[in-house]
Parts: sequence; structure tokens; C-alpha cells
Amino acid sequence: MSDLPPMTSVKRWLVTTNHKDVGILYLVTALFFLLLGGVLALIFRVHLWEAGGTGLLSGNEFNQSVSMHGLLMVFWFLSPIATGFANYLVPLQIGAKDLAFPRLNAMSYWFYLFSGILVAISFFQGRAFAGGWYMYAPLNVPMYHPAMEATTGGNATILALILFVFSITIGSVNFLTTIHRSRAEGLGLWNMPLFTWSWLLTIWMMLFAFAALLAALLLLASDRVLLTQYLATDQGSSLLWAHLFWFFGHPEVYIVFFPALGIMFETFQTFTGRRLVGRKWVIIAMVLVAVQSFLVWMHHMFLTTINLEIKTLFMATTIGISLPFDLMVFALIYTMVKGRVRFTTPFLFSLGALVLFILGGITGVFLGAVVLDYEFRGTYWVVAHFHYVMVSGVTALIAGLYYWWPKISGKMYSETLGKLHFAVYFVGFNLLYFPMFLAWETPRRVFNYGEGVQIYHQMATVGAFVLGASFLLMFFTFAKSWVSGPDAPDNPWEFSRTAEWAIPSPPPLENWDGRPSYASGRLEFVDETSATTDGGVVTEEVSQTEHADHASIWPLGIGAGVFVFFLGLSGLTPYVLEFAQARGLEDADTAAEPNVLYPILTAVGVAILGYALFEYGRERFDAPEMAIAERWPFEGVGTTKLGVWFFLASDVVVFGAVIGAFIFMRLHMGWGNWTKVPFASWPGLLNTYILLTSSFTVVLALVFAERQNKRGLLGAMGATILLGLAFMGVKAYEYSVKFSHGEYWWYGLEYTVYYVTTGLHALHVIFGLLIAVFMIYRIASVDAYLEDNRPVEFFGLYWHFVDIVWVFLFPLFYLM
Repeated sequence: MSDLPPMTSVKRWLVTTNHKDVGILYLVTALFFLLLGGVLALIFRVHLWEAGGTGLLSGNEFNQSVSMHGLLMVFWFLSPIATGFANYLVPLQIGAKDLAFPRLNAMSYWFYLFSGILVAISFFQGRAFAGGWYMYAPLNVPMYHPAMEATTGGNATILALILFVFSITIGSVNFLTTIHRSRAEGLGLWNMPLFTWSWLLTIWMMLFAFAALLAALLLLASDRVLLTQYLATDQGSSLLWAHLFWFFGHPEVYIVFFPALGIMFETFQTFTGRRLVGRKWVIIAMVLVAVQSFLVWMHHMFLTTINLEIKTLFMATTIGISLPFDLMVFALIYTMVKGRVRFTTPFLFSLGALVLFILGGITGVFLGAVVLDYEFRGTYWVVAHFHYVMVSGVTALIAGLYYWWPKISGKMYSETLGKLHFAVYFVGFNLLYFPMFLAWETPRRVFNYGEGVQIYHQMATVGAFVLGASFLLMFFTFAKSWVSGPDAPDNPWEFSRTAEWAIPSPPPLENWDGRPSYASGRLEFVDETSATTDGGVVTEEVSQTEHADHASIWPLGIGAGVFVFFLGLSGLTPYVLEFAQARGLEDADTAAEPNVLYPILTAVGVAILGYALFEYGRERFDAPEMAIAERWPFEGVGTTKLGVWFFLASDVVVFGAVIGAFIFMRLHMGWGNWTKVPFASWPGLLNTYILLTSSFTVVLALVFAERQNKRGLLGAMGATILLGLAFMGVKAYEYSVKFSHGEYWWYGLEYTVYYVTTGLHALHVIFGLLIAVFMIYRIASVDAYLEDNRPVEFFGLYWHFVDIVWVFLFPLFYLM
């Protein structure tokens, strides 16, 4: 499918792969989840009007409201709305025609939307998840705590999070490849707009942080659906979850705030009329924060049994990460001092964001000190600090909505309404959260508090409704602009200098009439000639008459298939429990009753997913190509190959976290006390030989493809499949021997770790085999990969990675 329907057509929004359309979809969907999460917040704030609760909610309903508010805001609003801005603006700012992989971009959105639908459905599956947005173990494991979470809805929430992380991973790979391979001629990394810089560092953090979260969620989903025991033992389960979650959780703060920071940089420059003071030092500071963000996670764990020396080390890293932020804050302040400020609506929101962030940072110093954290942890001080930091990001994101609204909509908004919105918003926010500092002794996550602080909670509840009203005012402002606002010029801001302001409002489908170039030191549009280059050097003549595609239905189909599959999985726990109890499992329970609908949905989801993936692979789709582009530091790596490398880097973190969980729990139990699960070493050794041999056959396949030898290519790919099946056969035999002795994955912690880790690797093997089967079909039917052998190389990279993982698993599980 290549023809894109008009924007007034519903079909347009179902099939589009254009980055601007996908950006709009992200923005609209994220704002919907903002409203949903906001309504939940208003409900539990009303319940908190008086000590002990008003009776509006039961205890479990209160837990659901608080938990789902946090999950929706952190995952389904904060990151995705920034992704919407990035989708729309980053290709425009770097001079690209689209993202590197447009269909994957659409798929990322559909995964995001369907994950949100799945979490919304969880409210109707018994009850939604009620264990807090941080999902601390062991309260996140239902079968051992039936009073807390033993519902299908809880499973659906966890699976929705997994689907959301899939979306993030695909999007991160896409953006990293685009920014590193598709910058306009002459646009070096140093010279990229600051919003694009902030987004580049954001997606680098996303690539690794969300991979750690994915590993944690896979272990949690395994416990909830398959009854494994990662997070339900006394062998460090709660510490394991905390390490994995906060290794993601603290970078997530900067993942949320960096795009907001980029918006602040852009708006401060535009509305002070001068370049950001210390621009290169600001970029260096952001890079330092991105790196350090992975070195501070244990400051969330000061109340655990980690020894004092380690806590002191992480207190020092926490102080260290604040220093680059000091530089950025002073750069913004000094830019205001050196420029002539125009107090437009976008600037007011950016300035408000700066003020709130400073307050949030100051109050965070208390939590970064071990001794003070003992007193403040688990109180409303943390709630207030957290929201001052995170909602300062939201404030800047609202500034971005106003700043780029004329470009996206082609309409101007009312400055009077915009400034009124800011006033109501700023008053409402501070009325909501500042009293929480004064009521800091209130324990968080409960609705009982001392009567002496009731006035502060009532002020906060009033503030919540004022803040909510401000968003209604925002929607009214934009609706009025859309219906009756004056047309926006190409550049309504006098001093905006990024490339998106050099084209019409809204931009045309193909973005540019000519090729953007900064080769002369300023933005120019070159009359395109038919030339291909790598890194700005012309290498060969090609035709530029090919029309890039902007539509495909299959990303939607794949998203729907995964959604139905995960919805089915959410209700399988009762069936697994029956299976386990018939084989001797005791002391496990679930509040959910067996429902035949869920196994049916699982099967239907697999069918839809299989068909959609098959058609996705067969579809002819011409992505926009940039003949001349800046590609440092990846000049010698092709676009798709670079994307594969980025994906594998993320997968390294997933396996690293899962293998790290094994090492952590074995050390906690005592290395020598760990029971070795495999009945013998020879199956693991045999499988090692099989996989290493299969890596050799993949290399042969690439050689035959390069020589355009169809028969040899078929033979080598066929041999790879046979070796992969042999590996699975040996693994199946190994499992069957354990099953015959009654040793299943719920038998003990050692068995859980063995089955889940090797099972995750086996899933990667199965996925590789399915790709190989599809490739053989393409070779046999249309002589694929003979003229262009790169897909064989990309498959080989994945297959070699899977083999390398096994080389680590073999000694860990079979020899040690």
C-alpha cells in the first residue's frame, strides 16, 4: 500500500507511516491518557479530604486509583507525549524526509495505543493493578498474596507494560538510526538543534533503561502467569526487583525531563532573541547526566540492607549528577539576563518549568542524603518532590504544545487565553503540591493521616481541581484556535531559527521542495540532483524519481495481533494453576476463575500476528532515502544494519539483566548451596556444538548470497533451520526428563531461574527459525537476497547474537 488517503479520512490514520501523522497520533493519545490519569487523581484526592477517607473509595479501590494514576502518568503520558513532539519535529529539524523505518514508526505507535487499551481493560477484569506504580515485590505476585493482586486485571496491566516497552524499544532504535544516519548535509552533531540533542540523549537512555525494565517485567509476568518464583522467595526477591526497577526508574526521570529541557532551550532562545549561553557546555552537561543516570539508582534503596559504604557511594553519585544540572539552570538564567525577554505563553510555561524544577531539585537534596532519607522516605515529602520534578517537565511540554501549535495546526491561538491557562495552571499546581511539604509526616500511599495536617490535604484537593480546570482551559484554547483562529505564518516567532520554521504551516507531506543543506553554514534548499553519497561525498548516480511510500496497514495488524495475544495471556493463570496443582503444587491460589475466552483469544492473537507479520514481510515498501547526508560516526554502516545493531544492544541488556538476576540470587543463597538443575552436562555441550555449527552455516549462506548461488543459499539456510530444530529437540528432551521426575518451574527458585533463562533464549531461537523459514520462502518464490544480500547478513547478526548468549548460559547452568 503506497497511496495515502486525505487527512479527513479515517483510513488515513489507520494506514499512515508519515512521521508527522504518527506524531499527531502520539500527542492526541497521550493527552487522552493524561485526562484518564487526572480523573483517577481527582477521585482519590476527594477521598483524602478528611483523615481516614470520605468513604468514596474502599481500601482496594484507593490502591487501584493511586497505582493506575502513577502508571498512566509515568508510562502512558509523560514519555509518549515527548515521543509525539519528536516524531513530528526531529526529522524536520535535522532535514530528513522521514524516520529511517517508517513502518516500524507506525508499529511503535500501535503498540503504544494497544498497550493503553489493554491497561484500560484491566479495570474490567476483576480489578486493575493495585500494588503501586513501582510494583514492589512481593506485593506484585498474586498467587502468593491473593488478597492484594490475584486478578486477571493485574496480569493485563503487567502485559500492557511489556507491550509498551516493545513500543519504546522499536521507537528508540528508529530514532537513533535516523539521527545518526539522516542528518542534512553539513549538519554535524554539535550543530543540531537543542531539542534534537535532548531527544538523542533521551533515546540512548531509553534503549538501555527500558531494556532493564523489560527484563524485570518478563520475570514478573512469568511469576504471575506461569507461577514461577522469582519475586516470591526469601532469597533476595524484593531486592532483585528493586535493583532492576530502579536501574530503569532513575534514568526514567531524565527520559521524561530531557525532552522538556530541550523545549526550554528552544523557547528561551526564541523569546530572548539570543543563542543559549554556554551552548556546547550545556550539551556536554546533558551527556554527563545521561551517563550518570545509570549510576545513581540505589539512592532509591537507602532503607534496604545494602551496606553503608555502598549507600555512601551512591549518595556521592547523586550529588555528582546534580552538578551538570546546575550548569544548565544557570545557562538558562543567564540567557534571560543577556537577552530581551518576550513573555509569550510558551515562554511563561518554560519559565514556570524552570522555577518548579529548581524547587524540586532543592527538595531532592534531602532525599539524596542517607541520614535524612531515613526520615523522609515513604512520606509526602517524596510525593511533593517527585511531582515538582516530573510536573516541571509537564509544564515545559505544555510550552512545547503552544510553541509548535501554529506549525502543526496552521492556526494561531489566543495569547490571552494561553496566559490565563498558565496562571490557573501555576496556581493550581503549587496549591496542590506545596502543602504536601508542610504535611510531610503523612505516610504516602495511605488515606489515614493526623488531624493536624488535614487542612493541608484539603488545600491540596482544592489545588487538584484548579489544576484540572487549567487543562480544560487549555483544550478550549486549542479548540477555539482550530475552529476560528487566524492562519499561522510559516514562522510566527521572530527569532526562531530551527528548520521547521522555514517551511509552510502545516508542513507538506514530503517536508521539503528541495534538499536541505547546511554546507554553506546556513540552511539552504538545494535543487536536488540524482546523486548518492555516504557522509556527504557523492559516490554514484541514481534515479531520484522513485516515490517514497507513506502508508501500510500491516503495522496496525501486527499491533492488533499482539494485543489480542496478550489479552488472552492475561487470563491463563487459572489454567496454569490447575495444571500445576494436578502435579503437586500446593499453597498457591488465584482469585480469577477459568474462562475459556482467554485461551481462544491467545490462539486468535497468534493467528492474527502470524498473518500480519507474513504480509508485512512480503509488502513492497519504499522508505524515503537520503542521497546526501551526514552520518558520522556511522558512515561505514548501512541504515538497516545500524538499526539491527541498536536492537541487539538493547537485547544485550535484557539478557544481561536476566543472567544478572541468576547471579544475584545465587550469591544471596550462597554460591555452593545452589542446586544444579540440568540432569547432565552433555545436553548443554551438545547444544553448544549445534549452535556454533549453525553460526557457520549462516556465514555460508551469506557467501552463497554474495555469489548469487540460489541452490547454495537454500541449502545453507535449510541447514541452519535443521540445526536450530536440533537444538530445540535437545532442549525439549532435557525438559522432558526433568518433567518426568516432577521437577517443574515452580519446584524451587533454582528451577524457576533455569527454566525462565533458558526458555527466554529458546524463544529467541524460535523467532530466528521463523525468520529463516520466511527467508527460504522468499528465496524459493521470488529469488530474494540474490541481488541484495544484506538481509542475509542482518539475519546472521541476530543468529550469532543468540549463539553467543548460549555460550554464556552453558557454563553458568551446566558446569558451575
